[in-house]
Amino acid sequence: MRPVTESPKPAARRAVELLGAQSGTRASVVGTTFIGSIEMKYPRWIALCLWCVAAALVWAQNPPPAISPAATQYEVNVSAAPGWTDTHVDLHANDVVQITAVGASGGCNAEGLQGSTGTQLTMPAFPAGTLVGKLADTAAPFVVGSGRQTTILEPGHLFLAMNGGGKPPCEGSLQVKVQLTPAYGTVVKSKLNTALQTWLAGQFGTGVPQPASSKADSTSAVASSSTRSAAASSQLPLHVSDAALDPRLAKDLDALPRRVSDEFNNLGDMVNFVIIGPQEELQTALSAADWHLADESREAAIVSAILQTYDKKDYVQMPMSTLYLFKRPQDFGYEQAEAYSVVASRHHFRLWKAPFTWNGRTTVWIGAGTHDIGFEKDQRNGKVTHKIDPAVDGERDHVGETLQKTGKVKAVHYYLPSMPVLEAKNATGGSYHSDGRLLVLFLK
Repeated sequence: MRPVTESPKPAARRAVELLGAQSGTRASVVGTTFIGSIEMKYPRWIALCLWCVAAALVWAQNPPPAISPAATQYEVNVSAAPGWTDTHVDLHANDVVQITAVGASGGCNAEGLQGSTGTQLTMPAFPAGTLVGKLADTAAPFVVGSGRQTTILEPGHLFLAMNGGGKPPCEGSLQVKVQLTPAYGTVVKSKLNTALQTWLAGQFGTGVPQPASSKADSTSAVASSSTRSAAASSQLPLHVSDAALDPRLAKDLDALPRRVSDEFNNLGDMVNFVIIGPQEELQTALSAADWHLADESREAAIVSAILQTYDKKDYVQMPMSTLYLFKRPQDFGYEQAEAYSVVASRHHFRLWKAPFTWNGRTTVWIGAGTHDIGFEKDQRNGKVTHKIDPAVDGERDHVGETLQKTGKVKAVHYYLPSMPVLEAKNATGGSYHSDGRLLVLFLK
C-alpha cells in the first residue's frame, strides 16, 4: 500500500507565488504547466537551480516578516548590596531583551523607595532602590523599574543593580526575570555550528573539540529554553514488558524477512522494530514524538525548503532513498534531526504495512531504522552516501523511547525471532551489528 500524499505541484505553485509576491513581480514559469513545462524546456536540475537562485535573491532583497525564535528565560536575584549583579546573559545585535521584576523582599521595590533620592546614587534623578541596568561593564546605566523591553544595538553583557550609593536602600533583594529572544541570524549561526560539530563527531569520532562555553554555561541564573529537539534530548529508559508475545503474532514475526533490500535486490538494513496500531494512531504518535514525514522527492524537498525558509522554520524533512520489503517500497519514511545537521546526521526509519494483522483486525507496521552520522563511499558505485552508526540497536531503542514518552504506547516487548541478524552490511556496504531482537510496540 502506498500512502496518498499531496502532489508537490500545488506547493510548488505556492512557493513561486510567494517569491513573486515578495519581489513585487509576477512569478511565471516557462510553458503552460509548472513542473512539466520546466522539464520539457530545461533539464530538471537546471529548473531546481533556478528555483534556489530565485529564492536566494528574493530573500536577500525582501526579507519575510520576522517570526521570533525561541526565547530563553533567566531568573536573577539582585541584592541591595552596593555593586552590580552579573546576570551572565550575553547580548548580540538585534536581540530583544525583556527585563521584569517579579518579586521583592526586605522592603525593596523595583520602582524605588519614595522620598529617597540623593546625589550619591547611581542615577540621582531616580529614587533609591529603583531597578537599573547596563549593557556592558563600562556602559551608562538605564532605568528598568518594574519592567523594560529593549532591542540590542551592539554586542554586550547585561548587569543589574538597585539604584544606590554607599548605603543599601533596603534590606532584601529583587527577583528579576530576563527573557532573551535572539536575533534570527544568531540562531542560524548557532545551528550551523551545531551542525558542523555533529558532522565532525560522526565522521571522525567523538573526540571533537567543542566550541568554547559562554558565560551562560556557568551562570547561577536558571536558564530554560522554550523548545528542544527530541533528537537531541536525552530519553527516558524503555519500560519493557516481561510478558510473552501472543503466539500467533510471534509466528508471524518469525516469518518476516530479516532485512530490506535496494532496487537491485542487494540486502541492506535489518528489520528491527514493529508497531501495532491503526494508521491514524501511528501517525499521531509519531508526530507527538517529533518524528517528521520525509519528503518523497527532490522537487518536493526544494519546495518545502523554500516555504519553510520563507516562514523562518527549520527544514528537517530531507528525502530518503527507496528500499524494499515484501517486494514493494516503503509506505512511509520518518526522520528526526537538528536543523542544518539533517544533511549529514539524522535519526530515520522506513515503515511497511505488514501483509498480516494482529487479532485479525489491527494493522501491523514493520520498521527498519538506522542513525545517519556522516558520509562514506558507496561500495556499489563509488559515490558518496550516508554513513550509519553501526550499533543499530541504539536507533531501534531510540524509536521506542521517543514514542513511549508520548504516552501513546500501551506496551513494549523485545522479541528474538528465529535466525536473528547479528552482523551484516547495508546495501551501500556499511557494516552494522545487533543483538538480533525486534522491538514490538503496541499503541493505545
